[in-house]
Amino acid sequence: MSSPITFSGFNNIDFNTILNSLMQVASQPLTTLQDHQTALKSQVSSFDALNGRLSSMRAAADALGSLSSLSTVSGTSTDTAVAVSTGTDAVEGHYDVVVNELARAQVTASTTTAPDAKTTVVASGGTLTIGGVAVAITGDVTLQQLATAINQTDGIGVTAAVVRTGTNAYKLTLSSVDTGLANAFTVTNGLTGGAGVAFGANAVEASDASILINNIAATSSSNTFEDIAAGVTLTVSKKDATKTIGIDVTPDSSALSGKVNSFITAYNNLVKFIETQRTSANNGDAGSIGRDPLLRALRNSLRTELLGAYGSASVQRLTEVGVEFARDGTLTLNQSKFDDAVTNNGDDVRELFAGTGGAFPAIEALLDGYSQTGGVIPSIKDRLNQQVTAMDDQISKMQTRLAQQRLAMQAEFTQADAAMSQLKNQSSSLSSIGSGLGSF
Repeated sequence: MSSPITFSGFNNIDFNTILNSLMQVASQPLTTLQDHQTALKSQVSSFDALNGRLSSMRAAADALGSLSSLSTVSGTSTDTAVAVSTGTDAVEGHYDVVVNELARAQVTASTTTAPDAKTTVVASGGTLTIGGVAVAITGDVTLQQLATAINQTDGIGVTAAVVRTGTNAYKLTLSSVDTGLANAFTVTNGLTGGAGVAFGANAVEASDASILINNIAATSSSNTFEDIAAGVTLTVSKKDATKTIGIDVTPDSSALSGKVNSFITAYNNLVKFIETQRTSANNGDAGSIGRDPLLRALRNSLRTELLGAYGSASVQRLTEVGVEFARDGTLTLNQSKFDDAVTNNGDDVRELFAGTGGAFPAIEALLDGYSQTGGVIPSIKDRLNQQVTAMDDQISKMQTRLAQQRLAMQAEFTQADAAMSQLKNQSSSLSSIGSGLGSF
């Protein structure tokens, strides 16, 4: 702030107070423009918040918009020795399972021992061929160095390790990376020099997993039987040829229900946001987007989609499976109605949600039109940001003009004050002269 200026010719009136008052009036257009810019920035932030809620709803709709991600059944097992998982193709059914054998990886150990792992040279040349892949040795190697050379050979399909089997006794072990008969390997020893390494019978023979499912034999190179029945995968962990384990695949709405509730939560968060913006706008908040027609259009469009008919299955509307509107415009899930629909018409529910022309792909497309690049909301934000940027230049120019105006007014009133002071001094001098003449 400038130093106080007083009118010495007018009883020492503080000019700075007058100047500030005048500048306050002159600054009103600037203040109005700055307030408008602040409101526009707030609107941009509100559209960002709106877009965030649409993104959450889009993700929730996406989880419901693909048949491959929707399951209306689940599997249970009577014993932890057989675990069951179900996919979207699984259908109701019962399976009796007997585990005759587990899948194992071959393990082969050297029959010779070395007194240590890192000092004694066990070979100085030649090759060790494992499963048809040769490991060439071109110099002295210890047992640990031989293991390292094997592990660094691409595509060999085994891992090598040195194990301590007793006092001053170390062996080399070779273990297949994968289980099953198809991953068994042979060892051809062509190493030369050093103390030597020899191999004999396998410590563990490679084997496939073997089960009976409804008295039908099945094998697998791993302990997992993928899609052993449509959409059903079994994982075995313990063999017992005398025990029959029951597997049941039955209707289950819990997983699908969770996804539907996630969508409902996302939709209701959007509704709450729109209502909050509308209340702020009605209270005179210029930074609110509550009066923007986009909000009404968005909400009406979503309601239309959620109430629409889809497909040609036995259930064609979301309301038929319990996705319903409450009186306040939010969504709710009628759980018992939903559970009944999944139990009695699980495949039709999946078609309603994600089939050709399904409800949630349609909702995804609607949301994309609002939120994706080039959509309605990004376009509005671009327009608002352009206005904000243009106002930056206007504000800067106005501030410069006001600063110049203040300096000019200071100069004018300083000159006026000086002139009045001079006149006052002249008046005092004339009065003194007049008093002197009157004494003669």
